[in-house]
Amino acid sequence: MPKMKSHRGAAKRFKKTGTGKIKRAKAFKSHILTKKSSKRKRNLRKAGYVSVTQEKTIKKLLPYL
Repeated sequence: MPKMKSHRGAAKRFKKTGTGKIKRAKAFKSHILTKKSSKRKRNLRKAGYVSVTQEKTIKKLLPYL
C-alpha cells in the first residue's frame, strides 16, 4: 500500500499544537489595512484555532499531522 498524500494547500495553512489542537492564521490581514484599527490588526496577528466541528475534516486532509 503506498503512502497517503497530504493535501498540500492544507499542509501550508495548519500546524498541530502540543495539546493536539490545530492552529491556523486569521483572515482579513492581507490588504485594505488603512481602515482597520491598530488593535484589530494586532489581534489578527495572533494564532486562531480550528473549531472542533471542523477538526475531523482537517485531520482527513492531513493524515500525518
